[in-house]
Amino acid sequence: MQRDKYCTLDHQTDDMNVSEYISSMPQDRQALLTLLHDTIMTHDPGVNPVVKPMMGKEMILYEERGYMKYGLAGTKNYMSLHCLPMYMNAPMHTKYTKLLPAARFQKGCINFTDAAAMPPAIVAALIADCSSISIAALLENRKKK
Repeated sequence: MQRDKYCTLDHQTDDMNVSEYISSMPQDRQALLTLLHDTIMTHDPGVNPVVKPMMGKEMILYEERGYMKYGLAGTKNYMSLHCLPMYMNAPMHTKYTKLLPAARFQKGCINFTDAAAMPPAIVAALIADCSSISIAALLENRKKK
């Protein structure tokens, strides 16, 4: 079994690691999902990738101190990048909606069908912008109130 450079089985909650998850996707999606995974890990190295169920399907969750910060998933008709910092930051959402016009945006989720909708430089900038936002700190401070 080949393991990717960012994820090992020691912190997995199930039997699938990131490489196995990406390998389970259709062949035409694997390079893009690998690129997005590497982009997240390069530009926000404080997150921990794990494969877990969310919204009824398994996906790669990128957790900060146990809190989901990003999610990367493949569905039947599209792929999704879930981005909690963008969900909590309207100006950031507006900025990237304009920069990624071929993608379909929801509150904290970007849906796309191919690499043309997710140019690597723009996705890298998005993750770099998000990396300075600590989801864990925001949620932990909210619990104290």
